[in-house]
Amino acid sequence: MIQDAPPALPEVVVTGARLPPAAGDAAFSVTRLDRTDLDRSTRLDEALGRVPAVSLFRRTSSLAANPTTQGISLRAIAPSGAGRALVTLDNVPLNDPFGGWVLWSQVAPESLDSLDLVRGAGAGAYGAGALTGVIALRERDGEDGRLDVSAAGYGGRRVAATTGLRTGRVALTASVLADHSEGYTPVRSAAAGPADTPLDLDTRSAALRADVELDGATALSMRASAYDEDRGSGLLNTRSTATGHSVSATLARTPARGRLGWRLQAWRRESDFANASASVAPGRSGTTPANDQYATPAIGWGGNMALRQTGIDVSSGRFEWEIGADARLSEGETQERFSWSVPLNRFTRDRFAGGETSVVGGYVEASWTRDVWLVAGGLRVDRWGNAGGRRLELDRATGARLLDETYPDRSGEVTSARLGVRRDLGQGFAARAAAYSGFRPATINELHRPFRVGNDITEANAALEPERLQGIEIGLSWEGSSTRLGATLFWNRIRDAIVNLTVGTGPGVIAALPRGGFVPAGGVLRQRQNAGTIAATGLELNAEHRLDQITLSAALAWTDATIDGGTAAAQLTGLRPAQAPEWSVTGGIDWQATDRLNLSLNARYESARFDDDLNSRTLDAAVTADARAGYRVGQGVSLYAAVDNLFDRDVEVSLTGDGVAGYAAPRMARVGITLDW
Repeated sequence: MIQDAPPALPEVVVTGARLPPAAGDAAFSVTRLDRTDLDRSTRLDEALGRVPAVSLFRRTSSLAANPTTQGISLRAIAPSGAGRALVTLDNVPLNDPFGGWVLWSQVAPESLDSLDLVRGAGAGAYGAGALTGVIALRERDGEDGRLDVSAAGYGGRRVAATTGLRTGRVALTASVLADHSEGYTPVRSAAAGPADTPLDLDTRSAALRADVELDGATALSMRASAYDEDRGSGLLNTRSTATGHSVSATLARTPARGRLGWRLQAWRRESDFANASASVAPGRSGTTPANDQYATPAIGWGGNMALRQTGIDVSSGRFEWEIGADARLSEGETQERFSWSVPLNRFTRDRFAGGETSVVGGYVEASWTRDVWLVAGGLRVDRWGNAGGRRLELDRATGARLLDETYPDRSGEVTSARLGVRRDLGQGFAARAAAYSGFRPATINELHRPFRVGNDITEANAALEPERLQGIEIGLSWEGSSTRLGATLFWNRIRDAIVNLTVGTGPGVIAALPRGGFVPAGGVLRQRQNAGTIAATGLELNAEHRLDQITLSAALAWTDATIDGGTAAAQLTGLRPAQAPEWSVTGGIDWQATDRLNLSLNARYESARFDDDLNSRTLDAAVTADARAGYRVGQGVSLYAAVDNLFDRDVEVSLTGDGVAGYAAPRMARVGITLDW
């Protein structure tokens, strides 16, 4: 079940090389999803979407979303395609080194033991990228396993498996995933035409981890993984592919009273991405090629180290500290063909654009626990850098250089911190308060890669500065024998927020930014810019009640976010950030009807959101419901049937300048079998 992390996070003996959760984590806003939540979802982002405080950039899940829109943020402050939350798997970043987005299909939910959502920026080992928080995934350990085979509407077929094997001091953990869908068509109103095609999908991923117990407290873990994804983009002659692989090595010693704990970790990730886009003809009668991004090779690598001491007696309490350092470096380049000539029936220009980014930092964290009190805090200093930036555009016929720009190297330092206090009030009540700051540097994608969606064009900006967030929050929780309640009130401010700022509308070449090229009728030209400050005040409520075999749950997130564009973007002042709903509400019932039969129903409401920075394109509010029935046939064997979007609601996920809406998945049924051992 979805639950708040308990006040005390115990040390656990693990097969993988990890440090246990820090005692100070309980002073902050942490929500945990356990194996039950994850095993009932076929996609990790769909499991996360059941938490109101989680904001996917668009309402579309990874079943249909282009990789560049699979960014995630915690709290609806200002969702972004690059994502404003850091996603880690056993402390290794999963965010793409080029674009910052997350390919959710690279991790099967079945392969995970749990995940923690840590809302609010701050210090610690997270550092850059964790602007609105961290989603920390933990991979399974042990010799158990699961196989899930299912079939779904629209030609869906899925197989996922994970298992572990141990011999002596060596353990192997493996997982595989294969998912196929013929796809649904996102534009399915009367406005649909021959240009509209299904969002088909083929994705595969695999991972293997080897753990070696060196002694009772020290372990070495080595992990390798790969993924391959091919999907339609919903328009004629447009597709995207994404491939990648990663390796990591971790050596860790678990701390104990009188024993220093530590972690050494190194990782490397390579990715590539291809995307073909097109302009849409009037009446959606067809498409014309607009851009062929045939390759985007990128490499990310980094490492971290930490020292932790626990169980120190200080002032009649228990003191814990951790110091550490980490580095993340990325390099990448987009390679594209663009400027289609109808008479020549080919692209006439080449574009090569990219560069390097880096973040190196160090931190100190500490916590003190005494009776009913927990005080935790940390300080972090980072140096970020952008180097080697270049954009080159060539005439494909003559090789003439039409644009050749190099950008100056830039760097800076950022200091961030967090402080949290928690007090047990007795009779199940607990109160907490926290203050924090954090930052997110621009990705290579935001700095250097222009892109196109239909007739809308967005230009890059090599001069982007890091986003910076400050926030405070207070929380109150109560836990009884069968009931759990929680409330959090927060205030956040993002300075130098990176937004896609509208520069002009088509048809024609926009004089303020001519490099954007010709903008078709019904389209707009935008550029990524640091557009002032986003301020957000919000309230989060959650409740859970257990009645014998029935569990009721509900959660609410309200976020009042507004932009102050200042002199740089005065037209945005007073507006709401794009893709940020004001209200999100979820509710669910889980009924263990018999010892074999389980029934569940989950519903989600989301208020209207805007599809653009000027708040001119409104996506209607939406209510959806998902139902699931599971039946245990025998020991370790279960059958299930599930229906997403039970009432077949039209959920708007996009809106073009001429008013054509794209929709999320219609009602979709799935049946499957799971084997557990």
